[in-house]
Amino acid sequence: MELLHERLSALTAASAAICILLCAAPAHADAGAPPAEPPHAQAEATEAEATAAAATAEAAATDAAAPEPTEPDPVEVSIAGTRIRETSGSAHVVRPKQLEQFEYDDPHQILQSVPGVYVRGEDGFGLRPNIGMRGALSDRSKKLTLMEDGVLFGPAPYSAPAAYYFPVMTRMYTVRVVKGPSALVYGPHTVAGAIDLVTQPIPDGEHVYADLAAGMYLSRKAHVRASASGDHLGVMIEGVHLANNGFKSVDGLDDADTGFSRNELMLKARASFGSEQTLLHELELKLGYANELSNETYLGLTEEDFEADPLRRYAASQLDRMEWHRTQIALTHVARRGSDLEVTSTFYRNDLTRTWRKVNGFRGADLTDVLQSPDTPAHRLYKGILDGTVPSSTRDEAVLIGPNDRTFVSQGFQTRLLFKPKTGPIQHKLELGARIHHDSVRRVHTQEGFLVDGTTLTPDGEGVETTGDNDASTLALALWGVEAATWGPVTLSAGARVESIQSRMEDRLSGRREGITQQVVLPGGGAFVALPYALGVFAGVYQGFSPIPPGQSENVTPEKSINLEWGARWSPERLVRVEAIGFFNRYSNLSNVCTFSTGCVEGDVDRQFDGGEATVVGLEAYADVEGKIAWATIPARFAYTFTRAVFDTTFSSADPIFGDVEEGDDVPYVPAHQASASIGLETTYFGGSVAGTFVSEMREVAGSGAPGEGEATDMHFLLDASLKATPLQWLSIYATGKNLLNMHYIASRRPFGARPGAPVNLQAGVKATY
Repeated sequence: MELLHERLSALTAASAAICILLCAAPAHADAGAPPAEPPHAQAEATEAEATAAAATAEAAATDAAAPEPTEPDPVEVSIAGTRIRETSGSAHVVRPKQLEQFEYDDPHQILQSVPGVYVRGEDGFGLRPNIGMRGALSDRSKKLTLMEDGVLFGPAPYSAPAAYYFPVMTRMYTVRVVKGPSALVYGPHTVAGAIDLVTQPIPDGEHVYADLAAGMYLSRKAHVRASASGDHLGVMIEGVHLANNGFKSVDGLDDADTGFSRNELMLKARASFGSEQTLLHELELKLGYANELSNETYLGLTEEDFEADPLRRYAASQLDRMEWHRTQIALTHVARRGSDLEVTSTFYRNDLTRTWRKVNGFRGADLTDVLQSPDTPAHRLYKGILDGTVPSSTRDEAVLIGPNDRTFVSQGFQTRLLFKPKTGPIQHKLELGARIHHDSVRRVHTQEGFLVDGTTLTPDGEGVETTGDNDASTLALALWGVEAATWGPVTLSAGARVESIQSRMEDRLSGRREGITQQVVLPGGGAFVALPYALGVFAGVYQGFSPIPPGQSENVTPEKSINLEWGARWSPERLVRVEAIGFFNRYSNLSNVCTFSTGCVEGDVDRQFDGGEATVVGLEAYADVEGKIAWATIPARFAYTFTRAVFDTTFSSADPIFGDVEEGDDVPYVPAHQASASIGLETTYFGGSVAGTFVSEMREVAGSGAPGEGEATDMHFLLDASLKATPLQWLSIYATGKNLLNMHYIASRRPFGARPGAPVNLQAGVKATY
């Protein structure tokens, strides 16, 4: 730690010097997020300008606050210094109106409206999302760069990339998704893309907001926010409570709670001084606390039991429970002079402690095999123990239940510069950034045997066994630079990212100590050409990278890929965007870090397995139109993704989702087809929307041809709708319906048996503003 503090201090001093030297005109942006409008300026901007201010590079600083805030500009967002209309990459922003349209709390439901993004459901609530992009494996979203206000929010993005924490979507202001060359400025994972969740900026004046809702399964939501802001000082406090009793029932326990309770609190304070003509400074402090109690399990059902009752849970899972607590702090300094130079610097730290007590298996049988073939003589007894119809009587028949205790720390400092000079007819936009980051994870995994008798679970007296005890940590320095030059209708961009990573791991059970150093340079570039009639064509190429986590053998290599994309975009008006993009990703090594969620045994958890060469090709289509008639607005959106992802090598792997792979086999958990569409009608006093999402089946293990029984998730179509009434200017009433067709489908079979997506869910709520 002393070495870490020395390096942090040295980099801090160096960054401060850089800011002073470069900043005879410093800048602003949101904590390592894209350089953007200062928080104070965001509050004064329209909805679209505030969104742009949180975007990746140049905020729409040149667009003065629109006189009509009810007509946001969905495309005034910039990527690496270039607005989305001109970027050579794929970028999407889910705006505030879209987030409120269906009042989604599950991040899966929000992100499926973005082309090129896939999800794998697990608990029906999206508590621990599995998100992938363009063929990257979706397990625990560990192949993506995940940020809140531009700051990495994963528990330990380098040392333990599995995202067992994900913020509550209800309190998010916008969601930004970046793919292609535009994602090069984000890391450490660049093979697929980045997601940035942007929180509510502090608005000017005094405001109070409340959102209360209730619905099926005793679901309840309370979201409150209060703020006060003047010319130089501002403060905002926000709190969210989400809970329900769950939609599943436990065998023999009619009053069992299979739901969850989540709470999040956030405090923002802002101070500004100076002026843009001389030097404008803004200092923002963000503090956060969050916790969760969820009665969630990895234990699913046999195929036969799922067909009979998909919302059932076996009695053996009654003790399963996840509990975690998280704190966050981010201190951001923004400096700006004029509109051509901005600098943003952020210190951040996130702490997470989590304990998940859950069924791990049997002492005398493989739980996965029992659920896959429950009618064999060897497994029939164990199946009866799970559902409580047969009592345990021997040591081997004990169910192993135990908590996985983990403590995470993620902290660092990042700074970002945006410079926009002009040389003759060429407009330059240069972005330079640096981040020093340290994260760590402490793992203590234990388990104990329980004898099952009906609905009663009793310790078998064999004591507690420690199955895992290790520490892992990473110190990483990241540097990046991107230059975008516009001359007439042509915008060319080029840049590179450098990652220098030093990781260590100590396994206390085996006494093994491992260290690894990784250094990589990732280049990329692209071009955009504006054509007549608001058309544009673009193309880009860059190198993708996902680092090796600590404690791996010398035989594994980082995940790397060469990613290309090309497409056309039509954007004749602020509220119209239509585009089609093709992509091609060539992996020199596609890898997966084994987790409990994919069915890995204890000895392989957090171990990287290499899959060798792979090829991903696909097509994305997107349309976002907001039409108007005399008395109403009609927003409509459509997104479609076709993907073909195959292995190019033959190999055998202990990773359950790989297994025995032949060249040409499909990569698991990548749907061939995915589509979503929505349309609404909005007036001053009422509105309504309807949305549909289709996802084709996904293989759960590598293979080719038609999947065999139990080898793929179910194809499904989900229909959602919402209604809203605004009887008073400060009051609105809404109702939402999700999965209105009440479609029951297998969302996942990993790690232990079939688990369903969420059934129909109806909710009603009221919002008040002051």
